[in-house]
Amino acid sequence: MVALTALAAACGGSGGPTLDRKATAAPSTTPTTLPSYVSLKATARVPNVKVYDSPTSRQPSHNFANPWLLNNDAKLPVELVFLVEQRQGPWVQVLLPIRPNGTTGWVRNQDVTVEQDVFRITIELRAHRLVVYNGDSVLLSDTVAIGAPATPTPTGTYYIRVLIKAPDPTTVYGPYAYGLSGHSEALNTFDGSDAEVGIHGNNDASVLGTDVSHGCIRMSNDKITRLAGVLPFGTPVQITT
Repeated sequence: MVALTALAAACGGSGGPTLDRKATAAPSTTPTTLPSYVSLKATARVPNVKVYDSPTSRQPSHNFANPWLLNNDAKLPVELVFLVEQRQGPWVQVLLPIRPNGTTGWVRNQDVTVEQDVFRITIELRAHRLVVYNGDSVLLSDTVAIGAPATPTPTGTYYIRVLIKAPDPTTVYGPYAYGLSGHSEALNTFDGSDAEVGIHGNNDASVLGTDVSHGCIRMSNDKITRLAGVLPFGTPVQITT
């Protein structure tokens, strides 16, 4: 589990996290029909994004700060990005990084910049397999550790919110951690923070291919290092059984 408000402590590490550079996606021309491997991400253009339950709602149900602060630390601002579900006139339906998993809302088109993303991640839990795609080609695959029976990795569609460089690459997080929009469905909190799901490295390669974590996906350190800075925020992550 990636406790974003206590990254290093969440799995036994030490020291404070730092943000790493993210990749950027090309501006979207948004053709009528996109290839199946292309998703859309919405990057906030305003300091506060109001989210509505529907395009006809009079008042917003949620407000998201842009940037949001990792660890509530003003020195660690993170650009606010959503995964787009659909567009409807002046509105954009987006996946929200809140509980319950799968919650969506509507934002005004003028408040975000919509771009295409050709990257995506699929994770098959029973096979312990993670695959990263660039368009319709496999960029990278890996054998991963997943949640233990008592704290299973939740299935569903999520997206990358943040890339964190661990202060100590020898901890359970390895050198990098991607924080996702999803949350544990077995734990409400973890180490004093919301129990958010992530993809990160490891400090024991022997656990790869097993069910051992609090819900996070653990992958090999060399491969997550290869990914660092490649995948844009908003990249979809599909987790299946």
